[in-house]
Amino acid sequence: MPRELRAEIVWQLLPRRLPDTHKGSYGRLLCLAGSRAYRGAAALAAEGALRAGAGLVQLASVEEVLAGVWARLPECTLLPCREDGEGHIGLASKEPLLEALGQATCFLAGPGLGKGEELGRLLPQLIGAARCPVVLDADALNLLAGHGPLPHPAGGQPLILTPHPGEMGRLCGLNAAQVNVDREGIARDFALDQNCVVVLKGHRTLIAGPEGSLWQNTTGNPGLSRGGSGDILAGMTGALAAQGLPALHAALAAVWLHGAAADRCAARRSQLAMLPQDIFEDLGALLAQQGL
Repeated sequence: MPRELRAEIVWQLLPRRLPDTHKGSYGRLLCLAGSRAYRGAAALAAEGALRAGAGLVQLASVEEVLAGVWARLPECTLLPCREDGEGHIGLASKEPLLEALGQATCFLAGPGLGKGEELGRLLPQLIGAARCPVVLDADALNLLAGHGPLPHPAGGQPLILTPHPGEMGRLCGLNAAQVNVDREGIARDFALDQNCVVVLKGHRTLIAGPEGSLWQNTTGNPGLSRGGSGDILAGMTGALAAQGLPALHAALAAVWLHGAAADRCAARRSQLAMLPQDIFEDLGALLAQQGL
């Protein structure tokens, strides 16, 4: 049986701000996200990372995505990437991405990337070159599915996956319905087999660790059942890992906070009318109550 993830556990995990610190004290997240067709995902992931405390967030994407994010998030730094001709990040961006990766304390890839053929060749190279924790979400998982064992970061750095049941199924050679029949077993076994942290999203999201631990979240509601919710969670997870939390702790804290903010948001906006971007206000209120 999974262990229940509750508030008192999460508040002990979160980093505290100290007086004699600066932006470099709170990590540098490189976020590979967005494509011509999926521009909002990159903005939500980047804002999720900033709101979860990352000192520096660098968004790597195509120009059309960066133009929109710059107007919304002036705090985010930008790394323009060359396109593949279809609106996805292309192989020509490899060298600047590797250079940026060398400075990152966490690498997040996936929100809104699309499924470009060049990107499918580039992504494993970037993951393998990373000397920091790596968070993989959305299309990063789809691009890697069906190609054997997952690539891992250099030097034994941790890998965190944040799939919904459909993405989990593609990674395992199953469909979403088959995953939902045995969510606990599939999440735990995959984390053990692939030596990674698995965040299997859904009602009562599961978090499985590479050492065999299994947690069940106690927050969240159906108001999160909208495109964009997972992008925010990915950004939050990456930000906490960038700040130095161990991979499992970063995943646990991000999942609980994301759901708790959504619960406050539903009470304010309703599950029917709330939008993913609305939860940022509630996340801030939640953290402020704890003096964070």
